[in-house]
Amino acid sequence: MKTLRPYPRATITPKGEHALEKGHPWVYEAEVVSLEPAPGEAAVTNGSIVDVVSRKGSYLGSGLLSEKSKIRIRLITRNANDRFDRAFWRRKVQWAWNYRKTVMGADASACRVLFSEADGFPGLVVDRFEDVLVAETLSVGMERLKPMIFPALLEVLAEDGIAIRGLYERNDASTRSLEGLAQTAGWFAGAAEDAACSLDPINPSQPEAAVFGPTTTQIMENGVRYEVDFENGQKTGFFLDQKYNRRAVAQLAAGRRVLDCFTHTGSFALNAAHGGAEYVNAVDISELAVAQARKNAQLNELNGKMDFTAANVFDLLPQLEAAHDRTYDFIVLDPPAFTKSRKTIDSAARGYKEINYRAMKLLPRGGYLATCSCSHFMDTERFRRVVSYAAQDAGVQLRQIEERQQAPDHPILWGVPETDYLKFFLFQVV
Repeated sequence: MKTLRPYPRATITPKGEHALEKGHPWVYEAEVVSLEPAPGEAAVTNGSIVDVVSRKGSYLGSGLLSEKSKIRIRLITRNANDRFDRAFWRRKVQWAWNYRKTVMGADASACRVLFSEADGFPGLVVDRFEDVLVAETLSVGMERLKPMIFPALLEVLAEDGIAIRGLYERNDASTRSLEGLAQTAGWFAGAAEDAACSLDPINPSQPEAAVFGPTTTQIMENGVRYEVDFENGQKTGFFLDQKYNRRAVAQLAAGRRVLDCFTHTGSFALNAAHGGAEYVNAVDISELAVAQARKNAQLNELNGKMDFTAANVFDLLPQLEAAHDRTYDFIVLDPPAFTKSRKTIDSAARGYKEINYRAMKLLPRGGYLATCSCSHFMDTERFRRVVSYAAQDAGVQLRQIEERQQAPDHPILWGVPETDYLKFFLFQVV
């Protein structure tokens, strides 16, 4: 006789079953045949944990329900023996942190600690910036569970002697509306009372800043120091996934004149300067980003060999070409994602081709190009084709030095292509 489980039960289509068996953790709205409340309950609560079964009743896994999302259920386990208490989530947090300590070593002082589906926390990312954690919660299930997960995370770090002064939430992404969630940002106050860490107890009469401190902190990466503004910066405040790709650029930069396009807060530019570049120009369309990049250069005493330009790269590269400007022999292209859906992939491909074509036209023979895409919709083979077409149109040939991906603190989970998103190539133009 089968054990009666105390969870709602979702029966799915053969198509949904096949996707789960191949390793993908999502069940889409159209794949749900029926959804039954837990025994003794009248309805299913949005964000709750539900069992997923085949039409024959076979257990396939348990996941978080999102009633307003096309991704209706996101699996958190395929083990029917799991019980979803605090110990379950603490164990998953411990596994995630043990992995980061193993693959990142000393670099775990600034790393992604939880990476959504890749760590079994669908819709949740948490980055560590030395003494601060910054979280982005994008699913209603994780929103309900964060009062249990966040203190567990602080507790696990505290047991390793890591003092965290606060956990800041960057829940201001527009995609939260797809889950019926409001856009918010601020310190997660509950962690201060519940976690065994260095946080002071919450005193309601105190302003948040008095408890948690400023919304900036400093990190060290590849020997370069950065100030991270996790309140106002993009996403969680700093892009950690390019850590070792930036180091690869630094190793080629000695004696070169570098143009860093889409510099954001100057990370590739600073690595190039730190690596011995003769001159670096860091370009971004955002005045705020350029100001932060300039501040980071001063922090590292590198501003003497660097310039900073607020400009649209799509305008700047043709202008340099028209002026026959041959200043640069190393160009870095690190654009934001040009597409966040399959519908706009062709438009994105044109954008990637344009900037790569322009960069190749500017570079002398023997010059170097670093180029990347951070959109998982622009898969590796398509990106290769785009760069190849750009080289053909520019009349150059590319000698590949390296093909790289995101740093291992952003692990790629096979069977889940959404976790495999960053493409990075280093070339010499010949």
